[in-house]
Amino acid sequence: MDLAFGGALFLLFLPILCIVALAVKLTSSGPVLFTQERAGKDGDFFTIYKFRTMVSGAENVGLGPETGAEDPRITPLGRWLRKTGLDEAPQLWNVLKGDMSLVGPRPTLPYQVHQYGPRERIRLRMKPGITGLALIKGRNSLSWPEKIELDIRYVEHFSLIRDMWILICTPWVLLKGEGVYGKGTTFSGLDTK
Repeated sequence: MDLAFGGALFLLFLPILCIVALAVKLTSSGPVLFTQERAGKDGDFFTIYKFRTMVSGAENVGLGPETGAEDPRITPLGRWLRKTGLDEAPQLWNVLKGDMSLVGPRPTLPYQVHQYGPRERIRLRMKPGITGLALIKGRNSLSWPEKIELDIRYVEHFSLIRDMWILICTPWVLLKGEGVYGKGTTFSGLDTK
């Protein structure tokens, strides 16, 4: 299913991917894609692809991997890409490569996985997804424990019908543009130059 739907979506989105790639290149210096190591199924690491939404080298400035709505490292185009979820579109390539699924727990960073207990490790039983239950239930407005519990619920009660429901709900959630950033992070005084 991932290869069939993922391949169809990749071809469908290919013109949009090309336009977004050109826009990223023309509006800020640095690479078009942001790559990062993430944890996949069984905790195996892989390289995830995203359109770059922040200034080049942002992970070495300010709060590192943490971000928020007022983060000055995010480019103007990047704000829009994050709001619409288009920054994640290159992950269709991860699906075609077999690293990810269309639906599943979002892939986390290695340092987060190293802190997992036995319960949190349940979410590693399945391939990570471009979208998932936690995304449609609140995105980044959810706390970390809430996201983990939704991911575990997804894994323990997996069904193709639920996957289809999540895929149908995802565009609506992205169009609303809510929950892009978590709460409580401030960025006053950050120098990104």
